[in-house]
Amino acid sequence: MPCSARICAGGGRWPAGMPSWLPSTTASPRVVRCRLTRAGEQLRVRVPAGGQVPDLEAQAERIAAFLSVREVRVVRDPASARHARVVVLRRDPLADPTPVPWPLASAGRLSLWQPIPVGEDEDGSEVTVTLPERNLLLGGEPGAGKSNVLQLLVAVGALDPSVRLTLFDPKLVELAVWQGSAARLVGPNVEEAIEVLKGLISELDDRYLSLLANRARKVTEGDGLPLHLVGIEELAYFTNGPDRKAAQAFSTLLRDFVARGRAAGMVTVATTQKPSADVVPTFLRDLFGFRWALRCSTPQASDTILGSGWATQGHSAASIDPATRGVGLLLQEGGVPVRLRSCWLDDLELAELARRAEQLRGTTRTTAATLRLVEDEPA
Repeated sequence: MPCSARICAGGGRWPAGMPSWLPSTTASPRVVRCRLTRAGEQLRVRVPAGGQVPDLEAQAERIAAFLSVREVRVVRDPASARHARVVVLRRDPLADPTPVPWPLASAGRLSLWQPIPVGEDEDGSEVTVTLPERNLLLGGEPGAGKSNVLQLLVAVGALDPSVRLTLFDPKLVELAVWQGSAARLVGPNVEEAIEVLKGLISELDDRYLSLLANRARKVTEGDGLPLHLVGIEELAYFTNGPDRKAAQAFSTLLRDFVARGRAAGMVTVATTQKPSADVVPTFLRDLFGFRWALRCSTPQASDTILGSGWATQGHSAASIDPATRGVGLLLQEGGVPVRLRSCWLDDLELAELARRAEQLRGTTRTTAATLRLVEDEPA
């Protein structure tokens, strides 16, 4: 029987030999609840009189060594200073190389207003994000899985025919599959990106005038104003390019758009493979209610996405195994970063989702090959 399970079976006391962490040796933490998880056990622990949860948290490494487990995490119960949630991790449940299938891969029609399943946490529970009134920033080193997460969110927007899609993709190939569903697909042209962003801000201003006329504070479902999803693949190309004047202009416009877009039903999702302050300055990062850090090369890069200080509290994407593609930390507004593995879509699934989206929208893509055939036809 696992040692932490014996604690539960033994009346909730730490077993003999547990290192003392309290000033008094006559008292010890008491387990009041215990349940098994995919990764190990989760305990609810009550600290004795005179003790504090931070005392227990400071001994997490010693407790892990005593229990011979991979890791022990201690989180204070926000409702009680005398209780803590102690997570005993015996294995990494997210290290399984088997891809997590996307639950919506076979959907025929979706709504961007609804929660979007994006992955599974360490307990095997589904993790969702709800984008209206939120923006999402994704960061991580190349190959960490950022583009795949962006595809999940764009897929939902594409399969909601009421949503307008505007996509920025300097490589063109990452988001090209959604060209038939997008109002605009901007490639490696910063000047064009600036003009498109100016157009979005003009629409944003019009929306606020509509809200004012209707004495409304924000766009709500069913009020006649459709959601607008803006996806930006590789933010660094537009905010930190060689033309500093153009990059600064784009950054200034984007800050305005992200800051005011959420209430107007215009959502931004952006990715970067270079999480640094010159690419994602603090004034821009803090406007994103959702921040998702996949594998990063340094704790500082992880903090650039999640926010300063999370790495020192044990929430660092730099500690993620490079082999575990799609594993990252998701921070939602007012919460604590959740470790999860994102769902996966392969190219065939993406192509099928894009085909369905085009059918819903009544659009068809005209490929370059088709254009050539038309041009080559005799007059």
